[in-house]
Amino acid sequence: MIQSTLCYLEKDGCYLMLHRVKKKNDINHDKWIGVGGKFEDGESPEDCMRREIAEETGLIAEKWDYRGIVTFVSDFAETEYMHLFLVTNWSGSLRECDEGTLEWVPVGRVNELPSWEGDRIFLDLLRKKEEPFFSLKLTYEKETLTGAFLNGRPIPAGRTAG
Repeated sequence: MIQSTLCYLEKDGCYLMLHRVKKKNDINHDKWIGVGGKFEDGESPEDCMRREIAEETGLIAEKWDYRGIVTFVSDFAETEYMHLFLVTNWSGSLRECDEGTLEWVPVGRVNELPSWEGDRIFLDLLRKKEEPFFSLKLTYEKETLTGAFLNGRPIPAGRTAG
């Protein structure tokens, strides 16, 4: 079992996105995702989120919302529990990332970028700021999304969480 964080920094109607193109043997190669990574021993979700943002962007998270937990189950990777954050205030200066290219992307264009199919579901939930903390389970076979369950209830194929 893996525990990780995924963080979307939001500014002026854009999310800071990471185009994963630099890391070898990367399950996310050539996909666009937020910043984040795996927990280190003794870290809370917030500790991991802040450390990963600092390591990947040079920024220090100051204000965030812990929005949900996403459980990934697949036939090609270990089960992962990913803690999802929306970060709206930070300090510092953006620097180059050694895992890919960082780019501010308008929120309305994020779903046009190459990404995992399930990411579109939690990004839809993330945009709905009035949506409460949620639990989302995504199941994959190979790289195909085979199931999505929001707070324990199935989401019909081809539909977003809304």
